[in-house]
Amino acid sequence: MDLSIVDLSPVREGETATDAYGNTISLAKLAERVGYDRFWVAEHHGMADSIAGTTPEVLIGHLAARTEEIRLGSGTVLLNHYSPFKVAEAFGVLDSLAPGRIDLGLGRATGIPAADSALQTSRVSENPDRDHAEKIEAVTNHLYDGFGDDHAYADLTLARSGAGPPDLWVLGSSPSSAKIAGELGLRYCFAAFIRPNLAERAFEVYRDAFEPSSIGAGPDDPYGMLAINAACAETDREAARLRATAEASYKRMQRGVVGSLPSVETAISELGEVPDPTPADLQDGQWPRAISGDPDTLAGLLEQLVDRVGVSEVMVQNLVADHEDVLRSHELLAEGVGLE
Repeated sequence: MDLSIVDLSPVREGETATDAYGNTISLAKLAERVGYDRFWVAEHHGMADSIAGTTPEVLIGHLAARTEEIRLGSGTVLLNHYSPFKVAEAFGVLDSLAPGRIDLGLGRATGIPAADSALQTSRVSENPDRDHAEKIEAVTNHLYDGFGDDHAYADLTLARSGAGPPDLWVLGSSPSSAKIAGELGLRYCFAAFIRPNLAERAFEVYRDAFEPSSIGAGPDDPYGMLAINAACAETDREAARLRATAEASYKRMQRGVVGSLPSVETAISELGEVPDPTPADLQDGQWPRAISGDPDTLAGLLEQLVDRVGVSEVMVQNLVADHEDVLRSHELLAEGVGLE
């Protein structure tokens, strides 16, 4: 199994965005050192006092200068906010700065209404799936020279490294995003920490819809990755204790409350108890939104989940309150899976 990391650059209590970015850099360096395949950074808007990950294209460039080999990417670029050409230009530059190391993850989301308005993004679309697919296809054509000679954009050029364009991924949490990825012949990453119960259906749709890209923008065969929220510690019980922050954060989001990650103690108080350890053997159809365990338990849980959807790579999200615990969690998980 291959492992990767997606990081939100959370701003913890008493910290600033500068601290959050420093934590992201240290996590990227650890990921490279212990053998993770990719390190992606997220995009959220209008809540930078709690999530500093607002502009992945800027942060990726910074990370590229502080790492050497690990692939770096966006998890995700919210394409509904932007011009496809501008996104392609930005990632052409990143590819030129870090040849052969850049992933471009493309997704969509609406957020705080004021933020969407400030980004000049329409929240109403007659056919949002069609619009999203057309934007992804446009980015693909810009990066992979897919426009015909008679197209208005055929002569537009991008910064190039010579190592080939960035790898393109469609990111989503529904069968509709899976279908788009399959029809365009691109790689697909499913966010199981958002709608875990749709994971198996989404990958079925992806494989059924898959047709290799006619311009070589994707793999010859379907290639998927499962994104999971996971916490690892020395024991199953301690890992469950760390998972309390994620569980409390999810409950806060259900109430419309957005803010800094609660400490473990605050999270346990809000939950009323320490969460039970994740069972080592999941029942058929059981898809927790967050999982936890010691290295062996967590490695076994990940194997069960990837077997269900037929992929071999996991993208780990970690909502753990203390950054040192975050680093240790990813380090222990790498040991459990046997990364080199």
